[in-house]
Amino acid sequence: MQQSPPAHPGMREQDVDTPALIVDMDALEANLDRMARLIAPTGAKLRAHAKTHKSPVIAHWQRARGAIGQCVQKVAEAEALIWGGVDNLLLSNQVVGSSKLARFVALSRMAEVAICVDDFRHVEALEAAASDAARRIDVLVEIDVGMDRCGVAPGAPAVELAQRIARSRHLRFKGLQAYHGGAQHLRTPQERESAIRATVAHTRHTLDALRAAGLACEIVGGAGTGTFEFELDSGIYTEIQAGSYCFMDADYARNHGGHAAGFAHALFVLTTVMSQTRPGRAVVDAGLKALAVDSGLPLVHGRDIRYIGASDEHGNLRWDAGAGAGAGLPGVDLGEKIRLIPGHCDPTVDRFDWYVGVRQGRVEAVWPVAARGAAY
Repeated sequence: MQQSPPAHPGMREQDVDTPALIVDMDALEANLDRMARLIAPTGAKLRAHAKTHKSPVIAHWQRARGAIGQCVQKVAEAEALIWGGVDNLLLSNQVVGSSKLARFVALSRMAEVAICVDDFRHVEALEAAASDAARRIDVLVEIDVGMDRCGVAPGAPAVELAQRIARSRHLRFKGLQAYHGGAQHLRTPQERESAIRATVAHTRHTLDALRAAGLACEIVGGAGTGTFEFELDSGIYTEIQAGSYCFMDADYARNHGGHAAGFAHALFVLTTVMSQTRPGRAVVDAGLKALAVDSGLPLVHGRDIRYIGASDEHGNLRWDAGAGAGAGLPGVDLGEKIRLIPGHCDPTVDRFDWYVGVRQGRVEAVWPVAARGAAY
């Protein structure tokens, strides 16, 4: 059951019920504008990844700034975005199961859609679903460019799969998916550039093999917030699939240098101090059920305070008690609201039903996380 909104427009941020998912509207808009400026002169297009924000509202703001569409990872995410008015969408993942494929193919009646495959069995199943619905579906071949997750081997194996798609009656070979997710959080620009240099070599080799086989490759998609500058520099990527840039998170903040360093933190979990009984210690109401910690613990925004551990409903804060008097630092007290920067924005978003958009201390907008829990 969807929870009631924790806030309403006009409310002070300090009166918002917690834990709440806060979006700093000024920072979000600045991030969206900055990415648009960076990509505009390159000839590539932004196909922003909605697995980060799960919101048709934000997707439309990205589209207004030049994005050609969105990526999603699940059919249910695709449904939420398309039902929310998104008209161009890539499911940048593999889908297995006749029910899921039927749902995906049905979406092609409402929007321009495409999907990724890395196996002949994917092609056969997708062809059957498209045939049953009398639809024709665009398909990208995903190649393994170094992440060691999904993807057929570059070169000849990818060409064979593309040829099978091209022979299908209800499928169109549209291009390549060449994403290296593992490179996004390599800490130095030199490490990230080296990883993407190998990614580009695999992709270029596959493009050459496709051309030799007489196959046109309209789309070469991939790249993320941590590396998109290097994919753009290659000149072969036509679509950039960055997602986290709109919000950023604590783990991206640990990266050094590069274009990603210029994006601001726009996503926070607002939390309340619920217990403060000892010097230098406090407990807040945002724990594991409000924050994803797979990429590390959150940071306390704008304060010299550490979030040191989480349990289901509690988060533990520590600071230097010697800097203040009494039970704790002035202003860090029972009932105070504090912003936390999540360690990993994507799964943190998926814990909430609502975004609370705040500008200069006041709630400006409240809108649903439409694709929350869309895992199937």
